[in-house]
Order: sequence, then C-alpha cells, then structure tokens
Amino acid sequence: MLNFKTGDLYKLKTDAVVIPVAEDEQLHENERTISLTAKTATAGEFKGAKGDELTLYNLPAEKSPRVIFFGLGKKNKIDAESLRALCGKAVKKCIKSRLKKIMIAVPSSGKLGMEIKEIIEPMLEGAFLGNHVFAKYKNEKKNKPLEKIDFFVEPHILLNFSDLPSRVETVCNGTILAREWVSTPSNCKKPEQFAKNIASIAKKENLIIKDFDYKNLKRLGFGAMVAVGAGSRNKPRLLILKYDPKGAKKTIALVGKGITFDSGGINLKPPGSSLEDMKMDMSGAAAVAATLVSAAKMKPKIGIIGAIPIVENMPSGDAARPGDIVTGYNGKTIEINNTDAEGRLILSDAISYVLKEYRPDILIDVATLTGACVVALGEKIAGLFSSDDELAEKIIQSAKRTGERCWRMPLPEDYKELLKSEFADISNMSSSKWGGAITAALFLSEFIKDTRWAHIDIAGPAYIKKETDYCGAGGTGFGVRLLCDLIQKL
Repeated sequence: MLNFKTGDLYKLKTDAVVIPVAEDEQLHENERTISLTAKTATAGEFKGAKGDELTLYNLPAEKSPRVIFFGLGKKNKIDAESLRALCGKAVKKCIKSRLKKIMIAVPSSGKLGMEIKEIIEPMLEGAFLGNHVFAKYKNEKKNKPLEKIDFFVEPHILLNFSDLPSRVETVCNGTILAREWVSTPSNCKKPEQFAKNIASIAKKENLIIKDFDYKNLKRLGFGAMVAVGAGSRNKPRLLILKYDPKGAKKTIALVGKGITFDSGGINLKPPGSSLEDMKMDMSGAAAVAATLVSAAKMKPKIGIIGAIPIVENMPSGDAARPGDIVTGYNGKTIEINNTDAEGRLILSDAISYVLKEYRPDILIDVATLTGACVVALGEKIAGLFSSDDELAEKIIQSAKRTGERCWRMPLPEDYKELLKSEFADISNMSSSKWGGAITAALFLSEFIKDTRWAHIDIAGPAYIKKETDYCGAGGTGFGVRLLCDLIQKL
C-alpha cells in the first residue's frame, strides 16, 4: 500500500496531493503549486502554523482534483512525532472525503534540518496507522481505508531506502493486529478463542507454538493463573510462541498480560471504573503476540520467546477470595489480598515458566497493570521499571524513535516491605495505598531471579476513548513498534 514515487509530481495520477509546509518556510520556495496560490495563502488563510490547512480544488494545468497544504509549525519544533501525526491527520481527512489514493510530498532534509530517514520513516508510519478503520461490528461502513498511499521523494531516496515502505508496513501491520485484538469485545475473545486466534496467525508465520489448556495448567502447577481464572466458566490458557533463527546468539523473552475481561473478581470494580473498557486488559498480550508475528516476517538474528497467559477474571462461587493463599509455578506461596490485582499473578506464573524452560538473556513483560501508573504518568506515557540501566536506556531510546513514550520509574528496595505477608511468602497487594505501580513492579521482580529484566506498564496508552491523529478510538497497539525497534537494536 505504501510506495515511493519520483518524477513530475503533477503528472502522477492520484486523488489528492498532500504538501507539508513549515511555518517559517517561504511559500514561493515550496512546490510549484504554491506560485499559483501565493495571493490566497499570503492573505492569511495559510501560514504553515501547526494545525493550519488549506485545500485547493481544480487548479489550472494540474491533474489532481485537490492539493492540501498542512502546517508543520516552526522548524525548530518539528520532530518525528509531528511528522507522524501530520501524515495520520492527512490520511484521516482524505478517508472522510471518500478518496481512494493520495500522494504525500516528503520535505527535503535540508528544509527541516533532519536526517532523511528521520523524516521518511515516521511519515510512512503515520500514514499507514492513520489508514486503519476498525468497523468490524458495523453494518454500515461509512469510512473506508485508502487503497493507495504514495510518497513523492527525490530520486536518491528511492535508491537508498527502497525497502523502507515494506519494513514499515510489516511493523505497522503488527500494530494494527494488536489494535484489533484489543478493540474486539470480550464475548468474542474468551481465553480459548483468543488463544486459537493468535495461534492460527502465528502458524502462518511458521512460529513454534505451545498451547496449555486448563487441565495442563493445573497439572503443571500454574497455581496463580488457575486461581485468577477460577471464577469464570471460560478457563485459562497459556500460549507460548517461539521464533528461533539459526545462529541466534541471544534470546529475548516477552511476556504479555492477557486478561480478556477484568471484572475485578470478588473485589468487584466499583461504579465509574469503566467496566465496559475492561476488554482492553489483554493489551500486553496483544502487543507481545503481534511483535512475534512481525518479527517472524522481519527475521532478526535473535531468538524471541513470547509468553501469553490468557485469563478471564470473573466473580462467582468458585472465584478466588481475598485472603486465599495459592502456590505459584515456581513454588512461591502468594496471599491474594485483592482479586483485582490479578495481572501480576498471571504474569508471575508465565515469567517463572519462561525462565525455567528457556533461560532467556533478557525478559521484558508488558501489561496494563495498574491504574496507579496512569495517575503518575497520564494516558500517553508508559511506566518503565528496571534495575538494569543499560536495558532501560535501550528501551527509552526505542521509545523516542517510535513515539511510544516511556518514563523510567524507581524500584526502591525498601518498598518490598509493603508486600510482606504474615501467612505466605508474599502478598499480591501492598499494605499501603500509595505507590501502586511501584509495588506491582516489585512483586514481579520477586520472580525474576538474576535475569536482565524490564517491566512496561502500559495501562495509560494502551486504549483511548477518542481518536488521535493516527489512531482511532479503542486499542492503540502500543508496544509493538517499540518492541520491534528494540529487537532490531539488540
């Protein structure tokens, strides 16, 4: 769908030409269409400020029915994310105008003072991600994705970056796959359904698959997972995906929380806690599964294990109760002092299994783990927890490159005191109501041993109520581009 084009911009067939313009860029120095519109633009309709738009129709001697100028704002404030957002916004505008194919002009690196790859890659990403429309459950599909998005580039870009569009498509398709899983309602992704759906897609990419059903989980001692799923008639599953290239000298394990619906269990979530959005509590699982699918296509020289514990947390006469004590996969006893702190329980079992069976060099878990992290960082930034400075820095750098922002949070040793239990090895709930994101991460750290590890709490950015420039309402697919970038850098 994404392609590079060169030649004469106005002889290429398309429904619209999109031209980004910086605020401090002289209009007459832009594409030659500007000369036709200088009077209109300089009259105040368009100055290139961020948010400025100007659409021109039926221009003389032009084949495209419309040319759309988008303001980028001041040059010194333009970055990868602003380019990503502009292209997503442009695509969404063209979708609403019922267009089928568009051409986006890529500014030269000299005009923006950025490396050309730093310009092109986010533009491709924004356009592709902005072209996603989730209308699976609508009979009347008003908006349809564009059929074709071309990028007008200088000839040397076509030669030097010819593989970039397909690479961006691979990763962004993974993001969209994760989005669709997250936005799917819980009645259509019960644990068994969700596991089978992931496995069917993974099989097409020749990933190695292991699927543990409820009987096997119980037999093998996944006590924490079994306890979380006890209240639901839809029993837990554990899915393991493995990408194992020849000659790989390093293995990274990714573990994603997969609560397909979170009622809170016996500690039922209170009114006003957006229960209808709890279908998104498997966003970590979606990100991990989609990353494995994308990685299988990109073929990096690193082994990757994806562990996806999938559970529905419901109240019933069979549900785990506050005060219950269970034995996790690694033999550690856990006192369940809050059944709504279930994500850390299923992650602890999955982490323990992965460490025992695969001994990865690095383990990263991704989870919509705590509302406390949203309180701390808001809805657009994930919390990053790690005692490994080098790994944390690599994740931060990938976050900057992809626009999937992470902020490193502390792991103070003395806070572990808050997880002490009088009756078991550890409590799943802190004895303090403060610092919940930190104590949740510290709980997980108790199952890590000496493995290099990072925990990414995506409770804030995993799901949005209103569309943004390059993402519709619902699942965002947060984490896929971040993890794919990290894997390439590792």
